[in-house]
Amino acid sequence: MKHTPTNIKSYSFFPGLITLTILLLAGISLSSCDEDGNFLFPLTEAEIAEGLKEALKVGIDHSVEKTNQTNGYYGNPLIKIHWPQEASGAYSYIESNISYLQPLLDEVVLLMNRGAENASEKALTIFIDAITSITITDARNILHGDDNAATVFLNERTFDHLYDAFKPDIHQALEGVGAATIWSEITSVYNPYASLNPSLDPINTDLSDYTTRKALDGLFLLVEEEELKIRTDPVARINDILKRVFGTLDK
Repeated sequence: MKHTPTNIKSYSFFPGLITLTILLLAGISLSSCDEDGNFLFPLTEAEIAEGLKEALKVGIDHSVEKTNQTNGYYGNPLIKIHWPQEASGAYSYIESNISYLQPLLDEVVLLMNRGAENASEKALTIFIDAITSITITDARNILHGDDNAATVFLNERTFDHLYDAFKPDIHQALEGVGAATIWSEITSVYNPYASLNPSLDPINTDLSDYTTRKALDGLFLLVEEEELKIRTDPVARINDILKRVFGTLDK
């Protein structure tokens, strides 16, 4: 009688165990590890959505916190609201020819930024409402999209609502601190000069509209920066779900 080696014979009794072991090893090879080297099972759709929402919440909290304080805009060169570009000719002309208005030009810039700083707290509720509407499909597309995909999504979903919420507060802030009066004084002095000089254009800028749009541009710029940090810097992933979801993007 032919002798069957014991070790081979013993394996023949456990075909299910061998198959399971092979499948587990294959599953491990197709999965990934987090930034700490811990084994991760493949992400579920729900985890991706949770991770994206958490990333946006973190980015929004940080961005609003930065802007909703004294010098949040005015002291940050990246988002400081400057004199309207379309009225740059007026600034230069007044600076050179109507020197007593020069302090008012600088005061308007300061007050526009103060209005934006006061209004930025309005963003939190609107942003959170938009985040809760993110679907599974949205989340997957955002995760594997451009480095600012989440910010673009948020901008598309919230800009109009934010504008409507910001502008009354900014208008009130500008009125309350006298910026509208100063602006009116500047335009009332400058526009007669401009009407007599073909090379100059009268100022017709809606100061509240201009300030609101610039305030939102600055806010979204900060959100975009926060998103990039979470996507590329493991240190910025401050909790497990961020580490798990965005760790899959690391090379």
